[in-house]
Amino acid sequence: MMLGVVGVVSRAHHISTKIAAMSSSSLFRLTRFPILSNPTFLPSFHSVPHSFHNVDDAVSFFNRMLQMHPTPSIIEFSMILTSLVKMKHYSTAISLSHQMELKGIRPDIVTSSILINCYCHLGQLTSAFSVMGNILKRGYQPNTIILNTLMKGLCLKGMVQRAMEFHDDVVAQGFRLDEVSYATLINGLCKTGDTRAALRLLRQIERPNVIMYSTIIDSLCKVKLVSDAYDLYSEMVARRIPPIAVTYNALINGFCIVGRFQQAVGLLNEMVLQCIDAEVRTFNILVEALCKEGNVKEAKNVFAVMVKQGLEPNIVSYSSLRMGTVLLRK
Repeated sequence: MMLGVVGVVSRAHHISTKIAAMSSSSLFRLTRFPILSNPTFLPSFHSVPHSFHNVDDAVSFFNRMLQMHPTPSIIEFSMILTSLVKMKHYSTAISLSHQMELKGIRPDIVTSSILINCYCHLGQLTSAFSVMGNILKRGYQPNTIILNTLMKGLCLKGMVQRAMEFHDDVVAQGFRLDEVSYATLINGLCKTGDTRAALRLLRQIERPNVIMYSTIIDSLCKVKLVSDAYDLYSEMVARRIPPIAVTYNALINGFCIVGRFQQAVGLLNEMVLQCIDAEVRTFNILVEALCKEGNVKEAKNVFAVMVKQGLEPNIVSYSSLRMGTVLLRK
């Protein structure tokens, strides 16, 4: 039996009221989602969009489609909207969808999910949740992709606590979130400096991945809690989650910040031994830090390893060495 859309409950109203107070936009409401006895989930949209040289070509093609008889399917319109999104022309995609509706072409679930994505990128969360409400009224439940988009939209606006409350809301309603969901929340918490909250969230995740760990490790290193970051790295390795270049970059940078260059060089050597492709940025972190400390000889050794690895030094690499040489002469 299909249940109707449940009205706004106290928690949702509390969230939307706080957001309204923070924004000049009108109040939007996070609706509690009904649990359907036989739920119809939104399909994930994997389209191959038309190839357009620029936004004008896409708009022109869209307008020609609007004049066609019979009218092309909504799938074809969605393909063009997707192309515009890939070109980051979110406002244009929204405008064309409105034109489509004026022509009596009703958006389907895929089109609605595209609109939610556009509104979130533009920070227009009121409109994003309004589209979500329309989806629910048509008897559908959102898939994980849409929920992730809304959480990311809240995080991009700096409303990380609202995103956490939204997370609590949908989980309480029985929705299953994925790795992207939690990586989004952890990234949002770390960007607002709430690394401890990110760490608590990590502990609640059954199967955290290397991106989640690396994000927190980087955040800890930036505030010089390098020992804590290394402990987290050791925990990750113990859980057989292999570190990646991003993980090592964060730790190497952290050790350089606190002047522990021996450990930083040791991590670089570990990367080489583990056959993890270091980036030019990885070597530049060390070269710059060593040069600032006047250890130009060791910086040149690191530089030589970079070249031996087949990486091409960039302007940062050469500038750091030049700076170190100048400082050494003073």
